[in-house]
Amino acid sequence: MIKAVILAAGVAKRLRPLTDKTPKCLLKVKGKTLLGMTLDNLQENGLFDIVIVTGFEAGQIRDFVARNYPHLRVDYVHNPDYAITNNSYSLWLAMQRLENHSMLLLDSDIVFEHSILRLLLESGKENVLALDTAFKNMLGAEEIKVRMDDQNRVFEISKEVNPVLAAGESIGIELFGQTGTQHLSEILRRRILVEKRVNDFYEAAFEDMIKDGTNIFALDIAPARCMEIDTPDDLNNAERMLNLAVL
Repeated sequence: MIKAVILAAGVAKRLRPLTDKTPKCLLKVKGKTLLGMTLDNLQENGLFDIVIVTGFEAGQIRDFVARNYPHLRVDYVHNPDYAITNNSYSLWLAMQRLENHSMLLLDSDIVFEHSILRLLLESGKENVLALDTAFKNMLGAEEIKVRMDDQNRVFEISKEVNPVLAAGESIGIELFGQTGTQHLSEILRRRILVEKRVNDFYEAAFEDMIKDGTNIFALDIAPARCMEIDTPDDLNNAERMLNLAVL
């Protein structure tokens, strides 16, 4: 069985003052919260078992889901150290709820068409990430960039990838089979508990999986649209995107 994991613990400093008292995932685009759009997309694809990792203003997220999605089976994991850790730590906390499950991993700050989830679920790949190639000629330092071989197997994924060599941007949605999920959990356990790497992005653990011999494939989601929300300009651009997208 697949469980969806939504990482929603962060503070979102670049969106202040909008996020002074509001979690980023509860910001609205065209009257709909980012989290609401994600939950709608999960339901559209038949996914009702969800783990949400909270941190900043966790109560607001719980209240929102309880009011608007009482029928979903939501398991909450709280990251009390959200202000001093990165998303790999939040993911490690969530992993403790995923024994014997496959995982659909989602960042909570993405606006995306529901068809992207269907593409991943129907890809036939054990481990696969959503890749946006539409703007690969505009990639910069902030994007999580991907390099892959001629069989679409990822061999490098990080912000440090040379934009000229990148195939595109990883949008923050990944599907892992049960074996891949277990492997990722073992790697995160080592990185977090032994190596104390609590401030890394989770993509660093993906690279460790690849070095260990696990294949992670990249799937081009074009022409489906998606956008990560990091700045006020992103909110405005997402609204324009929604006028064209099919959510």
